Amino acid sequence: MSKRVAVVHDWLVTYAGAERVLEQILYLYPEADLFSVCDFLPEDQRSFLGGRTAQTSFIQRLPFARRRYRAYLPLMPLAIEQLDLSGYDLVISSSHAVAKGALTGPNQWHVSYVHSPIRYAWDLQHQYLREASLLRGPKSLAARAMLHYMRLWDVRTAHGVDQFVANSNFIARRISKIYGRVVPVVYPPVDTERFGLCEQKGDYYVTAARLVPYKRVPLIAEAFRCLDRRLLVIGDGPDRSLLERAAKGVSNIEVLGRQPDAKVVELMQRSRAFVFAAEEDFGIVMVEAQACGTPVIAYGSGGAGEIVQDGLTGTLFAEQTVDSIVDAVRRFEAGPAMDPRACRENAERFSIEMFRKNMTELLANAPAFRANVPNAGSQLKSSYLTT
Repeated sequence: MSKRVAVVHDWLVTYAGAERVLEQILYLYPEADLFSVCDFLPEDQRSFLGGRTAQTSFIQRLPFARRRYRAYLPLMPLAIEQLDLSGYDLVISSSHAVAKGALTGPNQWHVSYVHSPIRYAWDLQHQYLREASLLRGPKSLAARAMLHYMRLWDVRTAHGVDQFVANSNFIARRISKIYGRVVPVVYPPVDTERFGLCEQKGDYYVTAARLVPYKRVPLIAEAFRCLDRRLLVIGDGPDRSLLERAAKGVSNIEVLGRQPDAKVVELMQRSRAFVFAAEEDFGIVMVEAQACGTPVIAYGSGGAGEIVQDGLTGTLFAEQTVDSIVDAVRRFEAGPAMDPRACRENAERFSIEMFRKNMTELLANAPAFRANVPNAGSQLKSSYLTT
């Protein structure tokens, strides 16, 4: 008898990094049923679900949930526990918030692919409170109490996961610290075929990101104010005014805003280097740049240290400061030219095919499930990392 599979995702509101992982899990299990706290995906972004409609929680029907679903975060632990998964043999959760807390029984195998434990409840709590202007007052106290509750719930529900999988060694270390588990790493899938190799480079640098505080894009602009180098900035968001202030009166910085996908690829392909100043759990955009044959100048914390081979496919800097970025650009230019083909080869470590191979092998080892893995290849070699 075939085994039944359920896939649980936090929430479906856009097609971003976590949804790329979800897309490939659904590819491996085309007959799986999909569950989520809420599903407000626009029609033009639903194709990756393969025609599925997610079974959702009561949050789907709450007032203003479509626009303010994050406001219901305190209710999400309760919501995820109301999803009835009792009829499934294998449960795969794709989690950066609450999905890993889905309830399973002793005869079910729960594999949780963790993009990150709830980062704003753990080591990034103080950054979150600062950026949300919640450092003082009654609202601050309420937010701190809520985050404390989320931490208690997060640790308790970790016991319901049979196998964690981390999206990077950086996240594996966070899982170890929070949940006390040593876990394998399977890097997220990157569509390296969409970002073709280009060996002819232009005279400009490029950065692309959502313009939100932790991405530190205005910091990059401030650094390029000190450099006689052309910088193109792709992206939009709440920090755009800060960015435009940093670029005001400087002819070498161009704020392009949101661009079509084809234009982003073209600009990345011709860029002298891609500049990135955020601390990311992984950092798919850095892989995309390297797939174009473009070196990456990046803050060396988080996933960047696993993606960029310092001195070979890019240059890492140690601090999120203007001086550190300026120094990194100068070191990059003073060093030997980096081979676009080496950048491309490095990016292939994170391809869609590699993700499918590694996840298939890992999931094939689930007890009582080894003979029922759709799309599984034979004689797969283990290439995911164990930390």
